[in-house]
Amino acid sequence: MMSADATHNDHQLITMGRITGLYGVKGWVKVFSETEPREGISKYSEWFVKHPHGWQRFVVESGRKQGKNVVVKLAGIDDRDMAATLSGCKIAVTRDQFALVKPGEYYWLDLQGLKVVTIDGVELGIVDHLLETGANDVLVVREEGGETRDRLIPYLPGQVVADIDLQKKRMIVDWDPEF
Repeated sequence: MMSADATHNDHQLITMGRITGLYGVKGWVKVFSETEPREGISKYSEWFVKHPHGWQRFVVESGRKQGKNVVVKLAGIDDRDMAATLSGCKIAVTRDQFALVKPGEYYWLDLQGLKVVTIDGVELGIVDHLLETGANDVLVVREEGGETRDRLIPYLPGQVVADIDLQKKRMIVDWDPEF
C-alpha cells in the first residue's frame, strides 16, 4: 500500500518503503519495500529520502533482491557510516515516475479517498485503504461522520465494482448497504 506523503517542488511524493539497515561496507542499504514485486522499488531512477530536516533527493545507482531483502546503492552514499545516517528513513518517489496503467487498471493509491456509492445511490463511505488477501483485494470503506464503521468490500471489477470515476472521485458498487 502506497501513501501520499508530501510534496517536493510541486510534485506529489508517494511513500514506497523505508531504509531498514546497512548492507556491506560500500554504502549499500537494506530496504523494506511496499512495492509489488518487492525489488520494484530499486527500479525507480530517483528517490526522496526523509531525514529529520526534510526530504533529500538521491539517484539510485543499483539495486537487487538479496535473499528476503532488497538492497540498494544510492549515488553519493559510499561507505557504511554515510549509509547509517539513512537508517529508518522513509523512501518516496514522485508520481510521474509511476508506469502508465491500462484503461480499467488502477494503482491502489488512486482508489484511496474515493466516495463509495451503491448502484442504488446509497453512500457507504470513503475508500480508506485496500487489503491484499490472496484470493482478491479488499476495499476497506470507512463511513463518514458519527460512528466510525469499516466495511470490507471485495475489489472485483465487473462483479462487485460496477464503475470507477477518478475525475468525480467516485466508485459505484453492487453491494448491500446492510453488510
